[in-house]
Amino acid sequence: MPPTIRRAVIPAAGLGSRLLPLTKAIPKEMLPVGDKPVIEHTVRELVDSGITDITIVVSGGKGLIQDHFRPSTGLVDQLRADGKTVYADAVEEVAELARRGHITYLDQRGPYGNGTPVLNAARSFGDEPVLVLWPDDVFVAEVPRAQQLIRAYEQTGCPVLALLPMDREESQRYGVPKVKEDLGGGQLRITGLVEKPQPADAPSEYAAIGGYVITPGIVEELREQTRRWYESRDKGLPVGEVYLTDAINAYAADRAVYGQVIQGTWYDTGNPADYLVAQMAHALAHPEYGRVLRDLVQRIDGAEGV
Repeated sequence: MPPTIRRAVIPAAGLGSRLLPLTKAIPKEMLPVGDKPVIEHTVRELVDSGITDITIVVSGGKGLIQDHFRPSTGLVDQLRADGKTVYADAVEEVAELARRGHITYLDQRGPYGNGTPVLNAARSFGDEPVLVLWPDDVFVAEVPRAQQLIRAYEQTGCPVLALLPMDREESQRYGVPKVKEDLGGGQLRITGLVEKPQPADAPSEYAAIGGYVITPGIVEELREQTRRWYESRDKGLPVGEVYLTDAINAYAADRAVYGQVIQGTWYDTGNPADYLVAQMAHALAHPEYGRVLRDLVQRIDGAEGV
């Protein structure tokens, strides 16, 4: 039986350029969805799935992330002195969440690209598999997405990608897997990904939506990509970015990789429209805020009908 996954990486060094100017001073990972910053939703998903070692890879200007998860004894004491016990408990609970997840932080170093933060954190992996989740995704599911990925890895012992069904007309937004075999139960054997293909060229009707189980073989492919990147740069040749997708494709050329179709609802917060959808969906599901929003919509509709 493959080992139970206990480590995870959250790459959080991006600029959040699609949300500027909102993200000029506030990291995109700290934008609220409901009463929590979006990265806290990701951390909670991991801790609820049994992860006990979380590495958040950051860049300059991301100190608010660390501040959020850091214990705030003075604030808690003041809140309790003021009789605001509920708020004090909430602040303490976030710090306890960080302790349970044993959150550590790394500064990103190396080429641009979403493979670099994984490689930065890889020195502590050893031969262990590791989860990689992005900090601007929110999943609502009875069984956390991370737990679904862990189960798929335990069944296969191979790298696993989170997938969702997609409309082919949206294929240009996603990496689309090449499906070799449907094994049932939402589990697919895949041979690689095509990045943002035209609808007519999409190799399947699934989208890779940001969630991975990475094994040492994928890390080795990232190391090789990075070595070639530096070699090209030193020769004065054009260089691109180091992508996790490229490493997965190289690995999948002659080794098994699986996709797991995730049961649940995915909210992307990386662009303004999707961020507003995530906010609205979370608020509507809240027992108090949902009622307020529905009343507001009825009043607006009534006013427009006058």
